[in-house]
Amino acid sequence: MRAHLRAFIQFLQEGRRLSANTLSSYERDLTLFLDYAENQRIPAVDGIQKHHLSLYMLQLKQQGRAAATVSRHMVSIRAFFHYLIMERHVLSDPSMHLEMPKQEKRLPKVLPIGDVEKLLGAPDSGTIAGIRDLAMLEVLYATGIRVSELISLDADHVNLPMGFIRCIGSATKERIIPLGAIATEALTTYLDQVRDKLRHSGETALFVNQQGSRMTRQGFWKIMKKYASEAGIEGDITPHTMRHSFAAHLLENGADLRSVQEMLGHADISTTQVYVQVTKPRIKEVYNLAHPRARRKTTNSE
Repeated sequence: MRAHLRAFIQFLQEGRRLSANTLSSYERDLTLFLDYAENQRIPAVDGIQKHHLSLYMLQLKQQGRAAATVSRHMVSIRAFFHYLIMERHVLSDPSMHLEMPKQEKRLPKVLPIGDVEKLLGAPDSGTIAGIRDLAMLEVLYATGIRVSELISLDADHVNLPMGFIRCIGSATKERIIPLGAIATEALTTYLDQVRDKLRHSGETALFVNQQGSRMTRQGFWKIMKKYASEAGIEGDITPHTMRHSFAAHLLENGADLRSVQEMLGHADISTTQVYVQVTKPRIKEVYNLAHPRARRKTTNSE
């Protein structure tokens, strides 16, 4: 069974060209499932039946896994069996007709614009680290890219004269995203004053750490937590919060949904529509400000 898993991951890597994070997720989920199957003394993949999968899903729920996590495990297992059928290692798919757990719909967390301003004002622009960190935070908020995409940027993915970045997303899909004037200025300062002092010779990464190598997700996560704490921002904040805030703030200020979808790199516009729900409380305020008959006329007696 482990040999089939290795071949499946290789197929996803070479055939589907999925990102390293996605491959890691598939491998982690399926390794756990194969551990379970072996504990059940199932000798081979063609011995796995529907009731084995049902019991495994039940076990995940009893372990307190969130519905979204259980669903992700199910997606990984289904993809694995689709591959096994395609390669004729099994004749039937035991994951077919298994119900996906219902997921709780939660709205994305969005920072108020004032908190974003406080966060972007936290780095010390008089230090090498502060200049780099400000550039990273500005680019993250200006473009709405994922943290994995931010740290994957190379220096030649940036076009400062034209004011855009070239972002390589999942499945190597490329998109062009405007930077905006303030992020362009922060990035220009970083490139002119800091990057060459930090990076090792030959390092192509746009953002590098104190060791001269490409910044890691964990490294940037710690940086962001530090500045959020210094800025006095309450509650949990992650790099993805900036992506949510980017989308919600654009829509609040009149951007069209299709443009936001394209910049975020969403394949389906329904994924982007969740941000419309976030901005609904603002709709009445915008209506009252913009519609000519939204407010009562002032009478002479008033």
